[in-house]
Amino acid sequence: MVTAIVHINAEVDRIPEVAQTIAEIDGVSEVYSITGEYDLMAMVRVSAYEEIAEVIPGRLNKVAGVLHTETHIAFRTYSRHDLDAAFSIGLGESD
Repeated sequence: MVTAIVHINAEVDRIPEVAQTIAEIDGVSEVYSITGEYDLMAMVRVSAYEEIAEVIPGRLNKVAGVLHTETHIAFRTYSRHDLDAAFSIGLGESD
């Protein structure tokens, strides 16, 4: 699984519409409205690196109202679930 975090600047009056359109793109798992330099953040999860090009420049960047994107590729994923599982190994009750 390849995960990309995409920061998005959008036309201010179209942010909800842009977010909804991006959320409907195959490969986009979530879209968040965020504070700071960017308006939106999209999580893209695909099975191969080649698919990133199809999803981000191929579809996401072409959504009407998207002004600019900045993409970050994740090397590893650390989630609370993964960390809890890793730290619980061998910590069961002793006999």
